Amino acid sequence: MFLWILLLLLILVVFGFGFTMQTLWWVAAVLLVVWIVGFTRRGRGGARRRYGRR
Repeated sequence: MFLWILLLLLILVVFGFGFTMQTLWWVAAVLLVVWIVGFTRRGRGGARRRYGRR
């Protein structure tokens, strides 16, 4: 009986780890897209612009 409970817990942990890794891959993909969009909208010279008075 103890082995069945241990096996069930092991299956739940592996399933949870797999679900978490899948979710983290999606989050990483979304963040990459946001970064690329932000980089293209700002342009290469965007950091050189100054706002305000000199």
